[in-house]
Amino acid sequence: MVENQMIQPVNPYLLLTPGPLSTTATVKEVMLRDWCTWDRDYNNIVQQIRAELVALATPATGYTAVLMQGSGTFSVEATLTSAIPATGKLLVLANGAYGDRMGEIARRIGLAVRIESFGEISPVDPDRVRRILTEDPDISHVAVVHCETTTGMLNPVAAIGAVVKDFDKTYIVDAMSSFGGIAIDINALRADFLISSANKCIQGVPGFGFVVARTKVLKGCEGNARSLSLDLYDQWRTMEEGGGKWRFTSPTHVVRAFAQALEELQQEGLDNRCKRYLANQRYLVEGMRKLGFATLLPDLLQSPIITSFHSPAAADYSFNAFYQALKQHGFVIYPGKVTVADTFRIGNIGDVYPGDIDQLLVAVENSYPLARRNSGHV
Repeated sequence: MVENQMIQPVNPYLLLTPGPLSTTATVKEVMLRDWCTWDRDYNNIVQQIRAELVALATPATGYTAVLMQGSGTFSVEATLTSAIPATGKLLVLANGAYGDRMGEIARRIGLAVRIESFGEISPVDPDRVRRILTEDPDISHVAVVHCETTTGMLNPVAAIGAVVKDFDKTYIVDAMSSFGGIAIDINALRADFLISSANKCIQGVPGFGFVVARTKVLKGCEGNARSLSLDLYDQWRTMEEGGGKWRFTSPTHVVRAFAQALEELQQEGLDNRCKRYLANQRYLVEGMRKLGFATLLPDLLQSPIITSFHSPAAADYSFNAFYQALKQHGFVIYPGKVTVADTFRIGNIGDVYPGDIDQLLVAVENSYPLARRNSGHV
């Protein structure tokens, strides 16, 4: 007979990524228990999560939340395939890989779609959005990414929302990498759908995404979905009528971990979490610049979530070698994703604090000592 022993989490490195990210030991610990998807105790946890997500999204009434199995992209696709009827047309405002992905989803599911590119290093321009909606009255829905983690840019979602509602269009905001880390009021943004994921700023683990939606608009989505599994309306209706039931097998351990993560967010406070992320990011940029690294974006456009840095121009630089060296020091970063420059990315969300950034900067200096001498070439 094997005696059960408490498993102690082992973290060989800190994840400095936009998610999955480093989580607290208490979030990991609650996953050691098994749950039944039909059990009332478990369904009550789901209902509590849904209510807390709505409260986190806005103090206004008239909103609801629905959870969806899979990664954040599953929830994006569920929203697009469920919110837009066969007679609709989607305008995607893209300035990075995740805006482009929404356009690709729309094409794959047969939506009428117009993808408007603003380039990778420029924010979405609300005035240009106004011109597009003026010239193309067939557009019924507009979608944009709030924090485009391709670069770390924040798009002006409130200003865009004002334009979208001037034309009485449905507004979809992908807040995957910002919700829970930046104060967002879905009602003030005038958004109808706001999409995020368990493993981002709320600091849960991967396994499901969620959508906070204007209840009246979501109710009008019945019958739109081109997918059984990704039918957002049916998922919502089942959770409403079943008191937290999912249509198909839910990621029970992940859900319980997310409930713990939400509790820890409430304990820290959204404003304090945002301040911590901001302090991490500012400290990171200040230190990296001292080491000779330049940011891709100007500070005015930069989010506190993830930062893109130009790669050194030195002939001996290799991202893979740099990555492996940092990993040996206990840190994992991200490769670049933009096409207009050679970059790498460092995130600072999750269970990360300024002291961790201080240790990272020491690791960067040790992993790439030529950074100082090549500061004029980065």
